[in-house]
Amino acid sequence: MRKTEYYPFAAKPVRALLVVLVLVLIGESLFMLLRSDPEPAPLDCASGTLTLSGSTAFAPVLREAARQYEKVCPDAHIPLSDRTFQGSVPGLSALAAAGKKAHLTGSQGLGDRLAFSDGPKSEDGRPQLLPRPVALSLFTLVVNPDAGVKDLSLKQVRGIYAGKITNWNQVKGNDVPIHLVSRNPGSGTRTTLERQVLGGRSLPAATVSDCASLAAAEPGRCEVADTETLLDTVASTPGALGHSEVGAATAQDGVEEVRIDGYPATLEGADEGAYPYWQTEFAYTYGEPPAASMAAGFLRYLADEVGKDIIRSHGDRPCSELAKPLLCRPS
Repeated sequence: MRKTEYYPFAAKPVRALLVVLVLVLIGESLFMLLRSDPEPAPLDCASGTLTLSGSTAFAPVLREAARQYEKVCPDAHIPLSDRTFQGSVPGLSALAAAGKKAHLTGSQGLGDRLAFSDGPKSEDGRPQLLPRPVALSLFTLVVNPDAGVKDLSLKQVRGIYAGKITNWNQVKGNDVPIHLVSRNPGSGTRTTLERQVLGGRSLPAATVSDCASLAAAEPGRCEVADTETLLDTVASTPGALGHSEVGAATAQDGVEEVRIDGYPATLEGADEGAYPYWQTEFAYTYGEPPAASMAAGFLRYLADEVGKDIIRSHGDRPCSELAKPLLCRPS
């Protein structure tokens, strides 16, 4: 007689089948976990090429944002060069010329260009250029440490730029002639300096065409094309005084930021009306860009969390985060 065997769970063939099924399920689970499907692109991604222009003060923010946007949006291209940002006014002029050349009609707008300006455009008969407030940009006066000055009253600042104060010893600094290093006409930082710090007074004429020609023993004034050159010039010129966006000034060796009436360049000071040297950063489009365009996508990116992180990291503040959003008003 054959011995009867008892299997409390299942017969051997059944157990083998169960083992196989379990191994298949484990394999499929591991495959699903290890499979590297590409993540879908963010909703603000667009495809194509975008041309940026405008503010040199805001350029560091835009350069970083452009690099990050290209990383997350594989079909986007934002070409940048040393001549991409030439100043607020030249940027707006380039945008207006591009729109005019495109022969746009109706509500259609350029979808491949953006211009950024420190402050609003002038009333120059270009209604096609539409502004969008992006950030509050803080500016600061910067001085060469040889001046021996870290704080100036608003009256003293105006006296310096009016030519009434020509040596730092007149404001309790060192016996060093004052050399004013300014941006070229069309710069937003220069325009803001004239409007909000100097009470509407224009800067005096440059005394030399090249900053390297400033006489060490005499006061003088020169102009440069961009913020980086200005900071380098102030750092290398004894007695030099210039103006810059705060983030760039903080990162520059060899210069010191100047308080105005005791107030440093802070959002709180601007918010309270105590610190005068700030401006709204505007993004301009030519007409309304199509919703799926590169221009519209990049603007949405600047307004989302990643874009706002980039803006804050350079010392500016997104307009949407201000306790008083009207602070981003045109001024």
